[in-house]
Amino acid sequence: MKNLILIAALLVLSLSLVSCAEGPFIVAHKKATLNRLKSGVERVSVSIDIYNQGSATAYDVSLNDDSWSQEYFNIISGNTSTSWERLDAGALISHSFELESKVRTVFYATPAVIKYRVPTKVALQEAHSTPLLPLDLLADKPAEKKFDLAKRLFAKYGSLISVISIVVLFIYLVATPSKSSAAKGGKKKR
Repeated sequence: MKNLILIAALLVLSLSLVSCAEGPFIVAHKKATLNRLKSGVERVSVSIDIYNQGSATAYDVSLNDDSWSQEYFNIISGNTSTSWERLDAGALISHSFELESKVRTVFYATPAVIKYRVPTKVALQEAHSTPLLPLDLLADKPAEKKFDLAKRLFAKYGSLISVISIVVLFIYLVATPSKSSAAKGGKKKR
């Protein structure tokens, strides 16, 4: 009985995968970066990449990212929603906009919603973007410690420093004669 249920579940799963492979399959990645301009002003740059990883074209593609409340943000450039006529199989489209934060808070954005039409289905299909990590808007940034700065610099330039150190050490060793060869050179064989 358990084997029969397992086989039925695998059959349903394989059929759903086959149906996805025959049509559009939308995957969306949403990312945001914070940029502090001056005290009390912080910009949020939002970018959403939409991929069609399926084998067919998606039509009447629309993007709506309405999680950015006017209570917290002013739109500086772009729109939080847009649409495209089509998204071909294997294609990528991107959309971005910029906001300015009004209040100091930890903000939780919801995923963007992408709707599209598939010619073989009556209802619009819906996909969601990846969620964002919480955004700490206008947060007091602690003063960076010197040790943390040194760690970041070493992480970034450590390999370069190692190579230069090895080359300098090699040149030093080649250029300076060793004491044992200088002592041998002073004694003559008879």
